[in-house]
Amino acid sequence: MPEVPAVSGTPGLTPPQLPASTEAVREVFSEGGSLARVLKGYEPREGQRRMAEAVASVVDAGGTLLAEAGTGTGKTLAYLIPSILSGHRVLVSTGTKNLQEQIFFKDLPALQDALGVSFTATLMKGRANYLCLHRWELYRDGVEGSTSAAGRLVDTSDRVLLPIIGAWVKNTDTGDRAELRDLPEDLPLWSDIAAEADTCLGADCRRYNDCFVTRMRQRAAESDVVIVNHHLLCADASVRQSAYGEVIPFCPTLVIDEAHQLEDVATQYFGRSLSAHRIEDLVRDGGRLLPASAPQQTEAMARALARVADRSRMFFSGLALPFDSRSGDPEQRRGAARAPHGGRATPESRFRYTAESLADHFEEGMALAGALEGLEATLALAQSPAASATESDRGPTAADAIDANEAVVALQRRAGELRNDLCFLLRATDPDFVYYIETRGRGRAANADRPAGAGSAGREATRSFLRASPIDVSRIVRDVLFERVRAIVLTSATLAVDGSFEYVKGRLGIRRAEELRVASEFDYATQALLYLPRRLPPPKAPAFAEAAAREITELVKRSRGRAFVLFTSYAVLRAVQRVVEMALPYPMLVQGAAPRTELIERFRSTPNAVLLATSSFWQGVDVVGEALSCVIIDKLPFASPGDPVTAARIDAINAAGGDAFADYQVPLAILALQQGLGRLIRHRTDRGVLAVLDPRLRTRGYGRRFLASLPPAPVTHDIEAVGRFFV
Repeated sequence: MPEVPAVSGTPGLTPPQLPASTEAVREVFSEGGSLARVLKGYEPREGQRRMAEAVASVVDAGGTLLAEAGTGTGKTLAYLIPSILSGHRVLVSTGTKNLQEQIFFKDLPALQDALGVSFTATLMKGRANYLCLHRWELYRDGVEGSTSAAGRLVDTSDRVLLPIIGAWVKNTDTGDRAELRDLPEDLPLWSDIAAEADTCLGADCRRYNDCFVTRMRQRAAESDVVIVNHHLLCADASVRQSAYGEVIPFCPTLVIDEAHQLEDVATQYFGRSLSAHRIEDLVRDGGRLLPASAPQQTEAMARALARVADRSRMFFSGLALPFDSRSGDPEQRRGAARAPHGGRATPESRFRYTAESLADHFEEGMALAGALEGLEATLALAQSPAASATESDRGPTAADAIDANEAVVALQRRAGELRNDLCFLLRATDPDFVYYIETRGRGRAANADRPAGAGSAGREATRSFLRASPIDVSRIVRDVLFERVRAIVLTSATLAVDGSFEYVKGRLGIRRAEELRVASEFDYATQALLYLPRRLPPPKAPAFAEAAAREITELVKRSRGRAFVLFTSYAVLRAVQRVVEMALPYPMLVQGAAPRTELIERFRSTPNAVLLATSSFWQGVDVVGEALSCVIIDKLPFASPGDPVTAARIDAINAAGGDAFADYQVPLAILALQQGLGRLIRHRTDRGVLAVLDPRLRTRGYGRRFLASLPPAPVTHDIEAVGRFFV
């Protein structure tokens, strides 16, 4: 893991048992206190001090704290300082890698100096961010031929990159992919050498003691502060349920920052998933084992692998994969989640299925399950006698045989896991899950936001998944995350709805909690203007996209570019793009044209730029200063009622006698709107215009709930007032 020299001390050293009491925390945050003496430009903030005192109380006494802290509060220091002073080990989980790295590389070193307390810290990312030494050696040794260790064709670029990566491997202490800054994010060969859980040999690997993931886990186990993200937190908890591959050490205090994202991430990781991609990787890795197998086993393994590959192709190619291109509008006809064939593909499309609707493919699916079971049996027989040699007898040949057998065991386990997942997904009978088919793909746009370590070249342009997601994650989150720890802090700039935490408590299974709301430190009365146009048609009207494009054009002219335009659907984004690109002289950046991080950097560095984007840019993006002076949102960000998970949750709430629209859809959209508008004012010197083009804020009864959630800025319906604001 990356080590920060300023965050020093003997590994595992527990900080002195300083009282994390109200008085101690108050001194640190006071005028002339520890922070003011060490941090240049630090100004005491009442809201920050109140939050820190609340965190200190729950960390000392145990329990749960829900803390909504408006932008500018300084909530990161408000939870880090009392956690460190308490002497208890703390696990901090963030919604984004950017915040992870800010805490580790910026905040913790500063606190080392400010607090005068020695503590150690580790930054942990998901496995796929780290190089696997075993897979790297196989790749490096096999690149002399025409294929990689995973069976992918090795192209010229791979051969050029080989010495660059080889030199890095010799010098890196962490194996973190992020250190390869000069290489493209979407690096095809990384999928061949990453430390994927599926291919991990665990303690049986001969590189186990040198393994970057093992060393990361060891460092974390000895650290006082461990920084993860929600994806790793939930993935690790899911793995812990199966008692295989857990990497995050136990910490008695858990802080969940950007907690509004936790339900979505938990939904992703506490379900089941299967794709042709996973099976192809299994077959490719099995093919790599053939040369090391005993001659009598080679033919049987080759036949078993070929049968799995054939059955997989038949099953996945036979699945009907329609696209649902409807927008996220609850006032549209609900209908079924399945859209007609031939709809316009989006980077991610999903439709719901049942055992009955999948019946035409059940036989092919079970044939694939049978092929996987046959492969398991074949692999069970593919043991080499050399693997049982004693230590004294183990020469190079025996060592190679041992490696091969370890790989066979891992492959057999993977085949069994794939078969179990497939059978669960085919039967589709568990009422606690919603079952759906998801497609991702269509060129660069679809790959723009893919995680580090995910290969692209050489993969199919469109990938399909069978998925099962839990309809309600509240019990799972409570059981596997919250009830394991002594103290929990959940914080975000957006947690409360209608001034209450009841919504988030219900969604995350929180029974009892201390509650705190801290208003933003920003002066919205002078820093911002809220523009709500009167003359736009309803969002479902055919004329909405054209009218929105005209309104956006006029707004961006007055802001002189420097704008985020955030959409709830790709269809409206594309329609608006065609108009504004011709009407405006400013540099236009569009989601999908480049990876997300690259687009953000271009926006920051390009004067008067305009960014058109959808959901992934609504949160976790910080642009400080005049580069971003206007945020425009086209529609209220309701989750699509045609989305399988959303539809299943709506059905479940209504079936239980609730009002899904008022109790689920509106609160979820309010939090999303707050996040989108929160992109604008990130600092006390920022100024700008917030614009929401959806007339339902004024024409629908629920609009009052949205209006009450907006920043306390002056409101105007006059576009000329926008122009005057920027003069």
